[in-house]
Amino acid sequence: MRVMLSATSSSVAIVAIGRNEGERLKCCLSAALAAASMVVYVDSGSSDGSAAYARSVGCTVHELDAARPFSAARARNEGFARLMEIAPETTFVQFLDGDCELDPAWLEAGIEALRARPELGIARGAVSEMYPERSVYNRLCSLEWQQKLGEVDACGGRFLLRARVFRQMNGMRADLIAGEDDEFCLRVREAGWKIAMLDAPMARHDAAITRWSQWWQRMRRAGHAFAQVAELHPGWPYFRGERRKLWIWGLLVPLAGLLPLVMTHGGSLAAAVGLYALQYIYIARGALRRGWRAADAWPYAAFVVLSRFPGLLGLLEYKLRQRFGRNSRLIEYK
Repeated sequence: MRVMLSATSSSVAIVAIGRNEGERLKCCLSAALAAASMVVYVDSGSSDGSAAYARSVGCTVHELDAARPFSAARARNEGFARLMEIAPETTFVQFLDGDCELDPAWLEAGIEALRARPELGIARGAVSEMYPERSVYNRLCSLEWQQKLGEVDACGGRFLLRARVFRQMNGMRADLIAGEDDEFCLRVREAGWKIAMLDAPMARHDAAITRWSQWWQRMRRAGHAFAQVAELHPGWPYFRGERRKLWIWGLLVPLAGLLPLVMTHGGSLAAAVGLYALQYIYIARGALRRGWRAADAWPYAAFVVLSRFPGLLGLLEYKLRQRFGRNSRLIEYK
């Protein structure tokens, strides 16, 4: 039987998080308020009036205390806690980022799936990039959002879940500055729940990455996440494998090419360049086998190879902070 969801249903609420999202936040909250009667907005120290705007349109606003480090995980945790204070009867919670615009039909589709399948803890729909034509970096994000349908291991930080699942997991790890969504999904699956990618649009996303420096910072943040989550869950092959790639392609191959450079009369450097070329071709062919256009597959492969270098910096940053007992700080790219 088809489940009909009223926009004023008390069974679902939205927790949106943001920091200086500007016009993107206005689109985000407008769509959220049209989809659910309860919207909690969590602000991480914005200086653009985001919190005031959210209050003016009817959201419940929670501003994070700047005395503690900001993170998306902390924002979601505190947003969920605030929601439970004011609407403890909420059954389903949609997490949303301030640069995303929710699809009007998504909550009905997501809740229908969760109600039809008791084993599902999390439902996720398709995310599309609003302006992939504005930069190669936006296009890369558009490709990144593509995910297979059906049961998946992880689904990013924008998803619909049962409120009791979030309570059972004690939320996300607030000390993770990135990768907190994948780490949360891992624990959800270990607890016996399943995660599904549905064939339904969920949200439109505006990456707004137009500069090389922004992309570099985003990849540096990813490297930090690979290092930290791999250490927390050494048995999980994905993050362990990504961390290994950073060591090999970000450090070992360059060293093998440069250290014996004089002794090999440049042969070692040529060999290293050849290895990167082979890696580039291997990644591109894998993308082509998935049905991607050549115009997408080849640039994507190039940026994956290049990402090993900022990723290694993020990994080393995590290692140094851990060595000297310092807390990780938010790595922002916009």
